[in-house]
Amino acid sequence: MPKIKFREVRLSKANKDRLDVINNIIEEYQDEGYVLTLRQLYYQLVSRDVIPNKSTEYAKLSTLLKEGRMGGIVDWDAIEDRLRKPSKPSAWDSPKDAMNAVIQQYKLPRMERQKHYIEVWVEKDALSGVLKRVTEKYHIPILVNRGYSSASAMYDAYNRFDIGLGDALVGGKVIILYLGDFDPSGMDMIRDIEERTLEFAKKDYSNFPLVVVPIALTKAQIKQYNPPPNPAKITDPRAAAFIKEHGATSWEVDALPPNVLNQLLEDAILEYIDEETYLGVCGREEADKTRLRELKDML
Repeated sequence: MPKIKFREVRLSKANKDRLDVINNIIEEYQDEGYVLTLRQLYYQLVSRDVIPNKSTEYAKLSTLLKEGRMGGIVDWDAIEDRLRKPSKPSAWDSPKDAMNAVIQQYKLPRMERQKHYIEVWVEKDALSGVLKRVTEKYHIPILVNRGYSSASAMYDAYNRFDIGLGDALVGGKVIILYLGDFDPSGMDMIRDIEERTLEFAKKDYSNFPLVVVPIALTKAQIKQYNPPPNPAKITDPRAAAFIKEHGATSWEVDALPPNVLNQLLEDAILEYIDEETYLGVCGREEADKTRLRELKDML
């Protein structure tokens, strides 16, 4: 847990106390293997009534967290920026090292022989790192659509769905498990995904077996978990219809804790797959890895 001090920082007692609370939250999630984003940490503080849900508080938290890390008070590995990541080619020091990488990365198609073709779509990139814990376990694609998807992205998605249906069993469907904000745009994206996908399937518009399943954020989850509310964005062109149906308050999906989001996603996946078939693929995968380890030992 690297807490590395790079400079002296002068903090008020209130800010020192706030950093103690932050460290306690960080440790809770590190114990479960999670790394938080700044926004996820912010919503944890809001939901615990440590700070109010205001943009000015978010800015203050960003500054305080920077000072806490520079001053060696907060773990540098505890918060990550999931957008600004460098990319470099893979390299290994020896054939054995390369084989170790192959063994670690080796996976069979874990959705093989499943009835449905499944993808996970999430509105925000900040959540993709959290949800990959589940999507990689089941070998299910995850797409960050960052609001309304481009025509190119929707066309590519339709082509994936078409291929996926060909690999699915008879009577299978395309299932999109969707996670987005409960706000005017977040709710409208469900309609947008359905309509624009079906537009590409014009030849069999009424028969294309697509189901978009909103697994977060829902009214029931808002009632159960009580995430901090936000005013609905009245400048959003979809605001009037949203406010008429749901009221003038909205909620962000980031406000749900990572462990809750992952459990919601895993529960949803298990509703649409045959778990015995999935476990059979995992068993074959592990047997293949055993043979690969034997080959590595011969190097």
